Amino acid sequence: MTRHFAIHLPAGLPLLNSNQRPHHAVKARMTAAIRAAAMEACSEDPTMRAALVSAGTGPALQRAYILGVLHPPSRRRADPANWYPSFKAAVDGLVDAGVLEDDDHTRVVGPDMRIGEVVKGGRISLHLTELDAVTFAAFQWRAAS
Repeated sequence: MTRHFAIHLPAGLPLLNSNQRPHHAVKARMTAAIRAAAMEACSEDPTMRAALVSAGTGPALQRAYILGVLHPPSRRRADPANWYPSFKAAVDGLVDAGVLEDDDHTRVVGPDMRIGEVVKGGRISLHLTELDAVTFAAFQWRAAS
């Protein structure tokens, strides 16, 4: 049976955008805050917490497809791909929480970024779908020889 999880970061958390050019120290603080928020969201979600407990010392998921959803603070046009630095930091938080062993190409497909409904203050959500080895292999891109 395929498992699905939804991890919602708190609304109003400052997010990183590819168009920003913050000082490296500011960027590092924002990245750390997003990672920590994702890790905390994993521990607060009852289904994720149960998956982590049942996994014991290993990762909760061996392979996953990750859909990243940007919930903008307004209806203004937005390009969710511009928030990739925030999604990357959040996925790193999943690794920190023990959801995934690593977020490299051998374990993760995505994050595939989309726009979601408006949320006051804005936020991002990560929707994880557990993949078996066969389904994961179907996602892999192969160059034609």
